[in-house]
Parts: sequence; structure tokens; C-alpha cells
Amino acid sequence: MPFIAALIGYITKRVAIEMMFRPLEFVGIKPFLGWQGVIPANARRMATTAVELLTQHLVDPREIFARIDPDRMVAELEQPLLHAVEDVTREVMEQHQPRLWEMLPAQAQRMLIRQVRAQAPKVVSKLLREVSANIDEVLDVNDMLITNMVRDKALSVRLIKEVAQPELRFIARSGIYFGFVIGLVQFVAWALTKEPLIMPIFGFVTGFVTDWLALKMIFYPRERRHFLFFSWQGMFQKRRQQVAADYGKLIADEVLTVRNVLEAVLNGPKSDRLFALIQREVQRTIDQQASIAKPLVALTVGGRQYQEMKRAASAKAIEHLPEALRYAEDYATGALDVRNTIVDKMRQLTPVEFEGILRPAFKQDEWKLIAVGAVIGGLVGELQVLLLLH
Repeated sequence: MPFIAALIGYITKRVAIEMMFRPLEFVGIKPFLGWQGVIPANARRMATTAVELLTQHLVDPREIFARIDPDRMVAELEQPLLHAVEDVTREVMEQHQPRLWEMLPAQAQRMLIRQVRAQAPKVVSKLLREVSANIDEVLDVNDMLITNMVRDKALSVRLIKEVAQPELRFIARSGIYFGFVIGLVQFVAWALTKEPLIMPIFGFVTGFVTDWLALKMIFYPRERRHFLFFSWQGMFQKRRQQVAADYGKLIADEVLTVRNVLEAVLNGPKSDRLFALIQREVQRTIDQQASIAKPLVALTVGGRQYQEMKRAASAKAIEHLPEALRYAEDYATGALDVRNTIVDKMRQLTPVEFEGILRPAFKQDEWKLIAVGAVIGGLVGELQVLLLLH
């Protein structure tokens, strides 16, 4: 009986753990006949909680993006930027003023391209400074993080599963020990009474108590406490140095990446503001270059066509932007230093704040896991009765 109770304890823990993470999508007949892993089913809620922790306690977008040196970024982007400027100039002129462009001598074409290329680094540096100083205007960090975590449910699972691996192993192993102890009590109760109800009741209790106790022991007590001859601290709190390192690496490598930031800036809810900034600077540069001969340009090209050329140049610049910025991805990743920032800030959190990293994965729906463990334990206990009596 103690060994079967230990087996019940282990099985119920393994089932509870798997039910947290699998399946990623709902399997069965919605809304009630079926199951979806607790974390995937609540991906938005958990992502929102994780993002609140990140933005309130760990990452200040203004502080992070202020680390990027615009001049260094321009240096990293120099070659792709100059190629892009030349392509944009040629494409716009060939599309909107093909005759005028063909009439220009090759030397005049090159001179025009050189003039625009000479201005490009200054314009980009100015844009980067403006974006860095007003990052909230062009990037919704919360929306970016939540969108990426909800879109990729497997990522939400990894954020919990990889960070909490030792805790999950402890939950499974604890079922064996707690179950064995309860099984000893069950053995005595059966020997004294031979009551068939003993088995399912103890099976139910084994599944319920061991699940509940294991989950509590992960997080509590938050500070080390002494109990008679031994001391204990919640495993998650005890491992905070390693948890901080693992969590910081996952966030830096999978969530708050330069590529995700770039996608959010270009396609997120505030992307129109960035495009307005680019459009303004590109058109201002064109006006400056044409300022000396502006009346002649307007006469030759036409006022309306001149405005269309400026808009086309802005659109082409925006079109070339993603590819050009990829060349500075390594520099930007190192400059932002997201991993070390998160690790340092996490180690400064209070125990309650630190608990908020993993606790939301269990708290709201842990009763379901405990209930399933209790039911499985009860069913196995009933099976024991059938084996013993028949």
C-alpha cells in the first residue's frame, strides 16, 4: 500500500505538470468537453502579468534605448545606408522624372547622388536621437511583448518550463515521498478496519494533499524558516540567483530582441508616428538640397510632381529601412544589454515581487491541477479495492 500510494503521488504530479503545459491548443469539444494546457489557455493573462513585471520593475524603455549611440549606429549602417540612398535616388528620379534624369550627364547624376549621400548620415543620426528621446512615441513596448508571447504559445510555455525546471522535478519527486508516508497511514487504517472506502478516500487524499503541499513548498516560506531540527525556504526563492540568470537570458534571446523591437516599430500600433518622422526628415532634406534652385526645379518638374517626388522618396526610404537596420542588429543587441539589465534588476526585487515571475502560472488555476490529482488518486484507490477483494 505505501508503494502504491507513492506511485499515486508521482503519477498525479506528472499529470498535473503535463496539464499545465499541454496541449498548446484546445483538444476536444468546446467549451467544456476537452482540455488545453493551463498556461497556453491563459497565455494573454500570463503575458500581461509578465509584461507588467518587466516594465514596472525590470526594464525602463527610455533608459534601455538611451544606451544606443546614434553616431555608432550610423557607422554600423554606413554601407547599407549609402547603397539604399543611391537606390532610392535613382528609383525616384527614374519613376517620376525619367526624361529629366536621362538628360542629365552622368557626372551630374553622380554629383546629385553624392550630395544626397553626404546628407544621409546626418539625417539618420538626427532621426535616431529623436526616436531615442521619444521612444514611447514610436514604440508600444507592452503591446510588442504581449503580442509576441500570445502569438507564440510555445514561447509562453518555455518561459515557465525552462526557468522552473528544478521546481517541476521537485513536484514530481515529492509525490513519491508524501505518497509513501500517507500510504503507511493507509496501511494501518486498512489493517484495523478492512473498510473498502479506505482505499479511494486515501487515494483521493494522497492526490489532493501531495499536489497542494508540493505547490506550496515551491513558493513558501519566502524567507528561510527553521522548523525544529531543519530549515526550509521556498525553492523558487532559494534559487533566485539562478532564476534571474535564466529568466534574463530567455527574455533577451526570445522576447525583448532587436528584431522584435524593429518589427513593432515598423508594424506596431505607433508605426505611423515613426513614418511621419521619416517622411518629415526626408522631405526636409530634399527641400534643402533643392533650395538654391527651387524655383527652377518647380518650373522644370512642376509643383505637384515635386511634392509627389518627395512623398515617393519618403516611401522608398521607409521600404529600405528594415533591411538596412539589420546590419546594426549585433551592435544594438550589445548596447541594449537586456539580459544583464534584467538579471541585475531581478536580484533587487522583494520576495513578493520575485514570486510574481512564476506564481501567476499556478495561482489562478492550481485548484484544477489539485482536483485532477485528487480524482486520479481516488480512482486508483478504488482499483486497489477491486484487486484486494476480488
